[in-house]
Amino acid sequence: MLHLVTQTLATTDLSRAEIALRADRFTLAKRLWRGAADDGTEFGFDLPAPLKPGDTVFQSETARYVVRQHEEAVVEIGLDIAPSAAAGIGWAVGNLHLELAAEPTRLIAADEPAVRHLLERLKVPYRATRAIFRPGRFARGGLPAQELGPSHQH
Repeated sequence: MLHLVTQTLATTDLSRAEIALRADRFTLAKRLWRGAADDGTEFGFDLPAPLKPGDTVFQSETARYVVRQHEEAVVEIGLDIAPSAAAGIGWAVGNLHLELAAEPTRLIAADEPAVRHLLERLKVPYRATRAIFRPGRFARGGLPAQELGPSHQH
């Protein structure tokens, strides 16, 4: 049986067992798609906005179905460098029209040959690893005011 999901659940019973519905970031960016949870339950999605990791999409008597994003191959750049260097690296990766995620201790980008070549050419140390990659929304039109801090709110 296919469950059609048109919105996430507003309230969730956290006492119910979590069953993951896993998808990659490209699938999660879509509003229309199909997927199956870890227990084989099938879902169809017709959503007003893309899902986010951690969203609960369905609840049964015993379980709740939660969106979990797949890890993927990334390159990690430690932020033990000067802030201006981090900004320059971000600009250089963006100049390749590739996405970047900024976290408190690292920058991460998809592990692509162009990124590796750029970092090697700039002599920026990096580490190949796997992680959940959620590129920054700033690259796609800005952050909500509450994420910018009080001085930027209107």
